[in-house]
Amino acid sequence: MPLSANNPNRTSWLYVNKYSDFPIQNIPFGVFLTREDIITIGTRIGDTAIDLGALHQLGYFDGIPLTDDIFLQDTLNDFIADGRKTWRAVRNRIAEIFDANNETLKNNTKHKEIVCFRLDEIEMQMPVLVGDYTDFYSSKEHATNVGAMFRDPDNALLPNWLHIPVGYHGRSSSIITTHIPIHRPQGQTLPEGAKAPVFGPSKLVDFELEMAFITTDANDLGEPIPVEEAEEYIFGLVVFNDWSARDIQKWEYVPLGPFLGKNFASSMSPWIVTLDALEPFRVSSPKQDPKPLEYLQTKGKHSFDIHLEAGIIPKGGKETTVCKTNFKYMYWNMAQQLAHHTVNGCPVNSGDMMGSGTISGPTEDSYGSMLELTWKGTKPIKLKDGTERKFINDYDTVVMRGYCENDDVRIGFGQVKTQLLPVFNPKKKK
Repeated sequence: MPLSANNPNRTSWLYVNKYSDFPIQNIPFGVFLTREDIITIGTRIGDTAIDLGALHQLGYFDGIPLTDDIFLQDTLNDFIADGRKTWRAVRNRIAEIFDANNETLKNNTKHKEIVCFRLDEIEMQMPVLVGDYTDFYSSKEHATNVGAMFRDPDNALLPNWLHIPVGYHGRSSSIITTHIPIHRPQGQTLPEGAKAPVFGPSKLVDFELEMAFITTDANDLGEPIPVEEAEEYIFGLVVFNDWSARDIQKWEYVPLGPFLGKNFASSMSPWIVTLDALEPFRVSSPKQDPKPLEYLQTKGKHSFDIHLEAGIIPKGGKETTVCKTNFKYMYWNMAQQLAHHTVNGCPVNSGDMMGSGTISGPTEDSYGSMLELTWKGTKPIKLKDGTERKFINDYDTVVMRGYCENDDVRIGFGQVKTQLLPVFNPKKKK
């Protein structure tokens, strides 16, 4: 099925600012609460949110085999489970409906009032029910920086890192979407020079600038996904802030890896941008040396030129951009990650999430975490208000954004914005 929705010459009868992340060539998918307190699946063009449930009920998807309630749900899981053929057909149809040359909906005021919403009339929700969440560790620059800090700089990468996409299974219950605040976590830490741990708030709360991809139902128990087929099962991507408590993590991660230092919160942008929408921005992955084993070898372009940035907003202050990086720096691509994840027969389901791991580039301003940007706190960052940050302070808000851009079109992800509150203080019962 052709990707007619990607036509760079297409314009919409809806207003779209030329700097918008959401031109008619994007057509991401999300879930929002309407002004009538109805939860629906939707999309976005410019600053207009579109109720796909209402659009379907009004007959605009006639001819596409969809169940009556496919868009009347509070998650995208069932829609994603329908597979790429359905995603493409729906996305192409939406592009047709809102094309500047199509007057069917444009001239139907009654239908437009039912289908179209201003952004201040909706409230974004979690787009998927995340059943399982895996976080990879696939940026060579990030892994090298961390290895140099905490181990031997001359042997920063562990022996397995260049052979497998290293990952761990995280906690899906604490994955949230934008504008939901989190609390500073507590746990055990080992203070410098101490012989015994203490319990208390983390002093080293950090962001991790990542992306994450969402899968569809992909395989049965015991069935591997070949690397050349892996992208068929990837619905789309979001910008992802995988929060970390570095001091808790440092004490606990040997011998079994991340636990409380990671599972307290992860924040995702609310609009899922499809892999189809990102097709014009494919680029080659970094050269892999040594050559991966045969089941991980890919041909063609499997990385994407996605500009990423993170900023910090102090309470009552202005945002300071602290890093700019790019998804194309990832050493292990998504196809390799999914193939490796399933090579042992692990089943992957609709709505599962795979985090990229912190995305760091080759320069100091492209490091994707405060741990690297301040080099373990030894090089504080100065914000616009004159204050300094080694890590994230209480009441700071972390903002992350992502977008692709070429001469024809800009495709973006919007933002994920999260405030860090002090340690949770339960209200005493009167």
